[in-house]
Amino acid sequence: MASGSRRRGAVRKPGTKKGPVAGSGGQGRKSLRGKGPTPKAEDRPYHPAHQRKKAAERSEQRRPRPRSGRAAGDQEIISGRNAVVEALRAEVPAGTLYLATGLDGDDRTREIRQVVAERLIPVLDVSRAELDQLTDGSVHQGVAIAVPPYDYAEPLDLLEAETPGPPLLVALDSITDPRNLGAALRSAGAFGAGGVIVPQRRAAGVTAAAWKVSAGAAARVPVARATNLVRALEDLKKAGCFLVGLDGGAKEPIGELPVATEPLVLVLGSESKGLSRLVRERCDLLVSIPIASAVESLNAGTALGIALYEVDRQRGH
Repeated sequence: MASGSRRRGAVRKPGTKKGPVAGSGGQGRKSLRGKGPTPKAEDRPYHPAHQRKKAAERSEQRRPRPRSGRAAGDQEIISGRNAVVEALRAEVPAGTLYLATGLDGDDRTREIRQVVAERLIPVLDVSRAELDQLTDGSVHQGVAIAVPPYDYAEPLDLLEAETPGPPLLVALDSITDPRNLGAALRSAGAFGAGGVIVPQRRAAGVTAAAWKVSAGAAARVPVARATNLVRALEDLKKAGCFLVGLDGGAKEPIGELPVATEPLVLVLGSESKGLSRLVRERCDLLVSIPIASAVESLNAGTALGIALYEVDRQRGH
């Protein structure tokens, strides 16, 4: 049975030597190699799912996204319904208005929607998680708006502000917490001060945090930035203002201020260090706010509010 000795499926070409011959599977080994897993439908260019994916990506790229942090590009982010309303009422140039999806409406949000519609300000609906990121987790109440960086005034220009009586200004020495600046703006607006002066360096500026705490007063009370606070105070003194420094160790109480009815600059230092030496030396008077001995000191914003109230009271307003 010579024919039975040949392995089934073997192929021998005529004229070749005897011996094992690769079968058809061995001869076409390369053609049997796998080509990897089948691509997903969305990754196959010819598939409708791929076209839908590309269209969604293009749409996402066109959609303006809120950026993380307080600033979006070169803009500041104001958050909170009152702060946004006040900014719009003051006609602060605005970029995009961000509204949380499913926002509950009230009088403030209705006014906001009406104003942005009249001024053709872009409106973007975002999730609350996006608003949290945009405002650094502050209490935004579902509303935020992008505005240009704050436009500071010059210190002497504040003397031209309209006030109920003689000029009344506030100067902040080494106040680095923007929330204290916001509180100062709020107190200044409540008691008719013509503006607030801050140093250009090592001091808080009008940021989103200051806007928030000021409850909109930042839109009404001008802020001046002094390159050199000591020199700015000297210029105000030459212009006829009395410089009154708030100092916890001063013997003169604020309630007995002899120059309350004169053009006045109230100067407030930081909670930790108080007034700096050079600023203290420029002051015409140092006054204190009498407090219980059990309390070390007052918050800077609180102290300024009390001082402004006393000046306003002595002026008879």
